Amino acid sequence: MAIILRLDRVMADRKISLAALSRQIHLSQVNLSNLKTGKVRAVRFSTLDALCRVLHCQPGDLLEYQPEEKAEASEEKLTY
Repeated sequence: MAIILRLDRVMADRKISLAALSRQIHLSQVNLSNLKTGKVRAVRFSTLDALCRVLHCQPGDLLEYQPEEKAEASEEKLTY
């Protein structure tokens, strides 16, 4: 997937632990860990809102778009 979660980086910058963040946003440590490691396929806007509120960041700080090499290679073959 071309969207990468950068929650781990933001948490490290803010020096907040998984347990502390979990308590503050009312999300289980297991679910938060899955977000942190990028093992999810979707994020609720309410979760994104809570993360941004507690971490004092913007959604763009937590999400990054990185094109996949296969997608880029396929697009290069297309003629317009």
